[in-house]
Amino acid sequence: MFLYQEESGFLFNSDSHFLYDFIASFNPRGKVLDIGCGCGILGLLCARDFTIDLYSIDSQEHNSFLTLKNAKINALQTTAICDNFLTHDFDQKFDFILSNPPYYHNGVTQCENTKMHISRYNNHLPLSAMIQKANQIIAPRGHLLFCYDAKQLQEIMQILHDFKFTVEDIRFVYGTMHKKGQLVMIHARKGSRSLCNILPPLVHFKEGELSVEAADIYHKTRTYSIKCKTI
Repeated sequence: MFLYQEESGFLFNSDSHFLYDFIASFNPRGKVLDIGCGCGILGLLCARDFTIDLYSIDSQEHNSFLTLKNAKINALQTTAICDNFLTHDFDQKFDFILSNPPYYHNGVTQCENTKMHISRYNNHLPLSAMIQKANQIIAPRGHLLFCYDAKQLQEIMQILHDFKFTVEDIRFVYGTMHKKGQLVMIHARKGSRSLCNILPPLVHFKEGELSVEAADIYHKTRTYSIKCKTI
């Protein structure tokens, strides 16, 4: 899948590929919303491989433009919305809500590039506000899937509990098995009474090379990035 990206903006990375693989294991279907879609990679991969009715929302105009362009060049369909997710008035419920949201917190060194800043730092889309809004627009028994900084797991679980989401599946991503987990992928549902499955870890590199599983994921996603300037 060919994907145009804004050269001065936030470029997708392994998070998007690994999160897509995680989402795919739950067979997305029905109405699907991709929050903070960027160039559209996450939702468009789902639209390529599953029969869904895709909606994509991003607050930055260049991202909505690229999402539509990328959908067109890959013969896919999405309704691209350029608006603030937290204030947008949705007129329907979604069966699957997906997001690779900004999760860097204020305690880290911040860049001055506005496009990058909006895409990376969670003050632009606080997790509690995102979950609260998702709670309002998710269908009964709907699926919420996202990734986040693993170090913030305690806060993540508390927020989901506060808004009556049950975490059904968790998977941690490690750079190598000798490093701390850096990313956590969450699958939560409304109205579920399931216990939580802690899935086997996903390790990116082993002995200096891509792990077999990571290489397999990249092979399945088959993305090719084209850097461009939009505005």
